[in-house]
Formats: sequence, structure tokens, C-alpha cells
Amino acid sequence: MSRALPRELPFSGSDLLLEEMSHRMNNELTSAIAAVSRAAARSKNEEVRATLSAVSDRLLAFAFVHRVLQMPSQSSEIDASVYLRQLCEAISRSKLADKGIGLALVEGSVRLEAVRCWRLGLIVSELIANAARHAFDAAGGAIRVELLTSDAFVECRVSDSGRAAGPVRPGRGLRIVEALAGTLGGTIDYVFGEHGSAVVLVFPRHVNSGDDDRRATDIRAATLSGQGCEAAPA
Repeated sequence: MSRALPRELPFSGSDLLLEEMSHRMNNELTSAIAAVSRAAARSKNEEVRATLSAVSDRLLAFAFVHRVLQMPSQSSEIDASVYLRQLCEAISRSKLADKGIGLALVEGSVRLEAVRCWRLGLIVSELIANAARHAFDAAGGAIRVELLTSDAFVECRVSDSGRAAGPVRPGRGLRIVEALAGTLGGTIDYVFGEHGSAVVLVFPRHVNSGDDDRRATDIRAATLSGQGCEAAPA
């Protein structure tokens, strides 16, 4: 019995360059992990072996984050909650655990086209990194990712229990986030409260609605009206 295979996405010039860079990075990470592992195996010093093994494990975690964030090659729909769970687990292992920063995911099952899910993952990854970099002191804290859905729209909220005093001037990372949100037909809002801050992304589940902009604005206003930012549990 034959079955239909997911349709592969055509490569544009920029996509091909991105694919080449991703492939090259995979190879470099693999080479680095192999070199560290060989050095650990050759060492006769237990402390050195333990340190090199820890470095190898960290590199493996970074490699997994990179793999999750690779541009998809097929146009099939995937479960966004499963995708974000894999991403959050990889980011937690590679970047947050040793800083005392907890990462919690509140899932809402929704299927999205693979490319849209990838762009959502890029946004979430950048927002988590931004919170980890700016929201906490040495004591650490908590970051919470929430994925909420309705028939027409998806809301993704990344909140933290940090101490940001107010809006910060957007740097390159946030400009990229806002540009990616635009490719999803969505909007970005920044919320600051007594218990932390949050960034809220609202975008249509599909891109063929003529009223996307107006409805996204209405849903955003209803979602954020009168709400502060709840701190995520550690």
C-alpha cells in the first residue's frame, strides 16, 4: 500500500544559504563533541575526564537546540505543543539549569504548518534567552511559556519572575522577534507588572483570514486588559 509523503518545501536562494549554514554548524558541533569526547577518553586524570564529559554533555544540549530550530524541509502540519516541549527541554538543559532558572511550559494542543511552527520556535527561543539574560540576578528565577488557542488564533506568552523595571529599548533580538511575528501575521505586546514581565504573541492559526489584523488586535486587548504578569513557579 502506498502512502502520500509530506510535500517538500522548495528552496529559495536565501533558504538554500540558511540550509547550508545549518548543515555546516551541525558538522562543526559534531566535530567539537567528538574532539572533547576523545580528549576525555585519553585523560588519566579523573577530574579532567569529569570536566570534559560535562563539556561534551553541554555541547550535545546546544546541538539539540540547534537541531530543533532547524528550518523544516516539509510543509506538513505538526503539533506545536510537542515541538515547544522539545525546544524548552533542550534550552533548559543547555542554558538555564546551571543558572538556577526554571522553565515551565503550559501546553495547549494546536497543529500548525511546519514553517509557522518553526517561526514560533525561533520567537520563543529568543524571548527565553532575552529573559535569562536581562530579568534575573545571581539568585535565578523562573520563566513560563504558555501556548493558548482558540478556533482562529494562537496566543503564546513568555513570562518571567524577574525584576525588569519597565520597557527596555529593543535590541537586535527583539527586532528579529517582531519581524518574525510579522511573518506570522501576528502582534507582539510587552507587559510589566509587580511580579515580573511578559511578552505576548498573538497570531492567526491560518494566514487566509481577511480580518486578521483587526481580530488579532481585539483578542490581544481582551487578553491583556486588566492583567498583570503572574510569576511562574520555580
